[in-house]
Amino acid sequence: MFDIAVIEDPAAAEASLDPMRARLLAELAEPASATMLAARVGLARQKVNYHLRALEQHGLIELVEERRKGNVTERVMRATAASYVISPIALSAVRPSPAQPADRLSARWLLAVAARLVQDVGSLITGADRAKKRVATFAIDAQVRFASATDRAAFADELAATLTDLVGRYHDESASGGREHRVVIALHPNITPPTDNTEPTG
Repeated sequence: MFDIAVIEDPAAAEASLDPMRARLLAELAEPASATMLAARVGLARQKVNYHLRALEQHGLIELVEERRKGNVTERVMRATAASYVISPIALSAVRPSPAQPADRLSARWLLAVAARLVQDVGSLITGADRAKKRVATFAIDAQVRFASATDRAAFADELAATLTDLVGRYHDESASGGREHRVVIALHPNITPPTDNTEPTG
């Protein structure tokens, strides 16, 4: 089982977004049969089997073992990943694109860049899994509390200048056998997770 799997197929995305199938995926973090799941989710075993077949068809769950009980063969299934991310590729006709002129201050452009990041890294993970290799990536996640909007703007300017300097020092257009890498840095207000049924706040 993978920690995270990327869903690129539109039909698989549709299957995973069905509320009952999403619940079954969560339940199948540990192996279980249709009979076991039926008792947990309050559905008839036949209905559970129907949903499981759809999830298996799209590679979201896999067979762990088959158990013979009298004249019945019980199939024990497990999710192929602990969690899933739907790639923008699944919405290829309407996926966002950061190809328009860059606007550093646009939240929507930032969202388009983030969508491309999910798409690109998702494709890399999918390819690496098939080749049984690891993807060379690096990430930093940090929080900073600014005293004022002026400090935030100064931080952004200094960050941009530092990145420009680093790229200028390490980018080698003529490097034989070199491979391009994309660097994405984002700054946005932090979201406070809700503690009850209220909406998250910025």
